[in-house]
Amino acid sequence: VGKKVQAIYLWWHKPVIDKELLQSLPNLKVIANSGVGMDHLDLKLIASFGVKMANAPRAVSSTTADTGMALLLASARRLVEVHNISISPSMDYCEADILGVKVAGATLGIIGMGRIGYKIAVRAKAFEMNILYHNRTRRKVQEEQAVGATYCKKIDSLLQQADFVMLVVSLTPQTHRLIGKRELELMKPTATLINISRGAVVDQEALVAALQTGVIRAAALDVTSPEPLPRNHALLKLKNVIITPHLGIKTEKATYMITEEAVENILAALNGLPLPSEVLPS
Repeated sequence: VGKKVQAIYLWWHKPVIDKELLQSLPNLKVIANSGVGMDHLDLKLIASFGVKMANAPRAVSSTTADTGMALLLASARRLVEVHNISISPSMDYCEADILGVKVAGATLGIIGMGRIGYKIAVRAKAFEMNILYHNRTRRKVQEEQAVGATYCKKIDSLLQQADFVMLVVSLTPQTHRLIGKRELELMKPTATLINISRGAVVDQEALVAALQTGVIRAAALDVTSPEPLPRNHALLKLKNVIITPHLGIKTEKATYMITEEAVENILAALNGLPLPSEVLPS
């Protein structure tokens, strides 16, 4: 059976791609991933077997950007808290206890201005937000002007100014625990951290401490480390946190589009054509 397999479509990190599996599939030509992040794969190992790799950036960018904005708005207006109040038997509350923060006119700092980060900026502009961004490479001036975004060469400058900090980076050795105790302390005490990238981009212990002691106002997380968190984890006990189970790309249409993009890449590889979304080992 192993000799017949020429392509693998990875869904939710399965099957696990290791040396043993690669050795058992001598005619494997391509691995297509259902999403953008490739941090669960050893890209150099796979490439050493002559296997090409592809992800699905076109299919997921809009949906993931929607998730980021949904978390921003839900945290700003404390939607989870007020929902629980609204369905409670007594419906007893003080209006001062459910005051949120205004989004229009607030400053959004986007860390990672790739395809998804830029789509978040487009959405944030429609919400009349001031936009700062930090990225390895600066965007073209025309692209900045289109969304009214200001480039911050240093991440510290962005952290000090932003009311909402949105993490949209790939997980690499350089971004592992990018946001730790020092970075959280640079943020405003009224600021919110939103993570739609990978859980390991944030030092979770430092985040718990910052949320418990008022170093920052709140956090909204679509990703954690691990996923799911242990049921006794401190993050699950805090009122000023919203956690969703890696919703990023999970809509019916996006799922269909991801599969289409994967098939497109697989067919290209099997026919000896360039892969539209090929990923090379760095």
